[in-house]
Amino acid sequence: MMVSRLTIEYDGTDFAGWARQPGLRTVQGVLEEALHKVLGPLDVEGEPLALTVAGRTDRGVHAWGQVASYRHEALDPARWNALLPEDVAVLTCEPAAEGFDARRDALSRTYCYRVLNRRARSVFMRGTALFCPRQLDREALTACAAVLVGAHDFTAFTPTETDHVRFTRDVLDARWRIDDDVLEFWIEADTFMRHMNRVLVGTMLEVAEGRRSQADFTRLLRGAPRVDAGSTAPPHGLALASVRYPLR
Repeated sequence: MMVSRLTIEYDGTDFAGWARQPGLRTVQGVLEEALHKVLGPLDVEGEPLALTVAGRTDRGVHAWGQVASYRHEALDPARWNALLPEDVAVLTCEPAAEGFDARRDALSRTYCYRVLNRRARSVFMRGTALFCPRQLDREALTACAAVLVGAHDFTAFTPTETDHVRFTRDVLDARWRIDDDVLEFWIEADTFMRHMNRVLVGTMLEVAEGRRSQADFTRLLRGAPRVDAGSTAPPHGLALASVRYPLR
């Protein structure tokens, strides 16, 4: 079966998330509209031609290395991008192994959340980083990230009203990278729950501001209710950085 694999980047500011929704501008909707203009509405098996994605991003969340697949021939990225708006671009499009599925075959996803920690806001980072002028304990941030590695119950870090039935996630790596005033929280896991990374960041910032202890943060990883965790950080600081697949 013919399958193609896309690597995509997009600015999520003006999108209502990845998933196609009636009456709303979404990344999937924009990409599939372009795809249908070239290849038509059906895939190689006569089914509706649709994209399968590695990770569904929420409204306002960006992507640097999103991956999607579809059942049809690969198109040159230049052909894609001639049909796409300026806030989404196809970086690569290539034939994939038979049966490849961008979501099912992914081993892990990596996200990055950026915080600008200085007294003056930035004109150039206003749409890609959370501006935080308050003093932060950066060692506390590092300590919080360290305890995330491993399998934990993240019930406290996703909305109470959810479709999730499994709340344990295996975090493969988590760390804060600090470059002067720019603080980046990088996290890699098998899968993520809705708002999980943004609630993690909001809660860690409370620890870094002295409003919550590190011990309390660690306690939340044992399945505490959502009300016990911190606020949800805004979406514009978050980006899906990359997706990892088995080597072939």
